[in-house]
Amino acid sequence: MPADTQAETHTGVQDETGIRAGADRPTRLIVLGSTGSIGTQTLDVVRHHNALGGQPRFEVVGIAAGRASDTLSEQAREFRCPPVSAETDGPTAAADLIRATHADGGIDLVMASIVGIAGLDPVLAALQLGIDVALANKETLVAAGELVVSTARAHGASLLPVDSEHSALWQCLAGAQHTPARPPLEAPAGVARMTLTASGGALRDATSDAIAAATPEHALAHPTWSMGPKVTVDCATLLNKGFEAIEARWLFGMPPERLGVLIHPTSTVHSLVEFDDGAVLAQLGTPDMRTAIQYALLGGVHAPALSSDRLDLAKLGTLEFREPDADRFPMLGLAFEAMRRGGTAGAILNAANETAVAAFLDPANADGSRLRLGRVTEVVAEAFGSVQPEPAESLDAIKKADAEARAFTSRII
Repeated sequence: MPADTQAETHTGVQDETGIRAGADRPTRLIVLGSTGSIGTQTLDVVRHHNALGGQPRFEVVGIAAGRASDTLSEQAREFRCPPVSAETDGPTAAADLIRATHADGGIDLVMASIVGIAGLDPVLAALQLGIDVALANKETLVAAGELVVSTARAHGASLLPVDSEHSALWQCLAGAQHTPARPPLEAPAGVARMTLTASGGALRDATSDAIAAATPEHALAHPTWSMGPKVTVDCATLLNKGFEAIEARWLFGMPPERLGVLIHPTSTVHSLVEFDDGAVLAQLGTPDMRTAIQYALLGGVHAPALSSDRLDLAKLGTLEFREPDADRFPMLGLAFEAMRRGGTAGAILNAANETAVAAFLDPANADGSRLRLGRVTEVVAEAFGSVQPEPAESLDAIKKADAEARAFTSRII
């Protein structure tokens, strides 16, 4: 659906910065996963823009996290909004918060940064109400991309990418059109290929044997980005980049054969878009997630940033790219296979990986004595090959595939 049509079906209007809000009030924002890496950086961006002077840009009307904590309570006091947690308020707490807050005074934007399949229900709840979602939960599109995209289209809501790679693709497309635009959810005219870059994670230059023997300590030593532990482990296996390729497939309507991945150690170029005439646009920047978060919160508009860091190409000198090694990082290939299989294959892959990584990160496995990273890859591959995908025609079908894959993975672990 074109961006102007989407805006007409949404409560409120777009102001000159691209934010959807009322004509005379701040953007009403809910932050899901508020105590995690993306959530806390989102609130940093909110503080920054609300301190620029004049009317506050954002009003945080709700926050949610997986568990109750001092951090969650402190956030609730600062922003004067109700906190909820799955731990104390139940697994539907985040979705219930969205529905109740929307009925009470409306919501303009939901930041979805709950990690894992737990983030799916609240994302669907927001989209069903026609609320735009800034999406930092990649598992939502990996497991249920077809359902999520069809829901967004049906209710005139937008999915605004927060991952730096997808934000970069969005910015490249907007730059080519010379105007802010919402991610199209279908293949853009004139685009031949999209390439996502990967730092390569903590084990980028490790041998196959070293990767197989890696402990949580090894896998969590990411050289570039500061992220949560689950995502950092996925970076070490390159499955995180495979999941991001699946995200791009749904956000931009690109088939797997027109998506690529390149290892780029400095994380300076975040993604590239190649057009039919051979021209390539790339988005470059410092590795600061708050830049991509801000771009999503502002609806696709560049504005003064929280960070004063600027990219100095002269100091950088060179840009290095190389193909990922399929033999050392077989999980990347599983993600592309999931795209080709379709249906619930993504849900199966995601569930198997979540289960295996949780066991890998268990404090009892801190030294890798129970589970090494190589075994994580083997377990995920076995589950992905054994649990058969079905059509992803409903949320029940996705949850069924998720449950089957988790049970299978738990048994073989």
